[in-house]
Parts: sequence; structure tokens; C-alpha cells
Amino acid sequence: MIERLEQAAQRPVSRETFEKLERYVDLLKEENGRQNLISASTFEQVWDRHILDSAQLVRYEPAPGASWVDVGSGAGLPGIVIACLVQGPVTLVEPRRLRAEFLHKVCESLDLRVSVVCAKAGRVDGSFDVITARAVANLRDVLKISAHLSTRKTVWALPKGRSGQAELAEASRTWQFEAREEPSCTDPQSTILVLTGVGARR
Repeated sequence: MIERLEQAAQRPVSRETFEKLERYVDLLKEENGRQNLISASTFEQVWDRHILDSAQLVRYEPAPGASWVDVGSGAGLPGIVIACLVQGPVTLVEPRRLRAEFLHKVCESLDLRVSVVCAKAGRVDGSFDVITARAVANLRDVLKISAHLSTRKTVWALPKGRSGQAELAEASRTWQFEAREEPSCTDPQSTILVLTGVGARR
């Protein structure tokens, strides 16, 4: 599995990092009995469906030590996985209290350099080098709630299903950006939208 993680993330993965991810999966399974973090039907493929799927986003880190924000982090996917793999600071934004509490617990247990903010994205301040959001909303709405966290140089790494092209077309009516679609390494029918230069059309 370490080799597959390295292929997904396109960087070395230490034994210590792998053990942190294993611990995270254990905490995720334990917590899922209390609150529905991920679909129970995906647990048998948790590494493919969630861990590797999240790990591939670190390919788009613009430079070592970049700052990340994961909007609508939920169970910590992809934010916790990213935090295990990168050197820079990671911020998890999650408005639901129980999920934010779980994220705090995970970060303490894994000794991660992570800030957990229990709030809607619109109430968060700051600017970040990379913005991620997984299964939060369509592209237009993700940009609407998160654009204030970006600069013109910010990289947006957004996993999408088959709707990637349609979402790009819809968002381009009210937003300007440079975008490319990258293939997902875990699902041939999914893509990752990589955006830069995001700004509202005038």
C-alpha cells in the first residue's frame, strides 16, 4: 500500500506516515458508528475510495511548505490525508460541531500540524496556497463560498465525478480562471479540476 500511496501522491511516503494513515482509518471506522462520516458500503474499499483518492491531490502542491485549506472537510477527506503527506500548514473548515470535534481528536491523536475551524467557509479569514473541497458543492458554489480565501496564485484542486466539464462551463459564466482536467488515479470516470487565477467576472 505504501507504493500505491507514493504513486498516487507522487512523493515518498515513510513508514511513520503510513502508520498515521492506518491510525486515521481506525479512528474513522470507530467514529462512523457514532455519526455517519462516510458510507458504510465504501469501508471495504476505504483505501481506494477515500485515502488514495485524497492522497492524489498533493500532486498539485505548488511548492514544498505550501499552506492548504480543506473546505467542508467533513470526515477529514481529503484534509487529514493531505496533512499526513505535506510539510506545510493545513486548515480544515467544517461547520458541523460533531464533525469538527472528531477532526480535533484525529489531529491530536496523529500529532498533525492542522488547524480545525468550526465555521462556514464564508466566516473564515486568511489566504492559502491550495484550496481543496471534496463532495461539497458544484464548482460555481465552491468558488462563491471560498474565493475570499484565495489569491490569483492559489491552486484549486477539486475532485469531481463525471460532471467536471459541465461544472466548468457553468462556473465560467460568473467566474474567470485557468483550468485543466486531470484524470483521477482511483476512478477512470472521475477527474480533478485544477484551477488558478480565480476571480469573479465583472
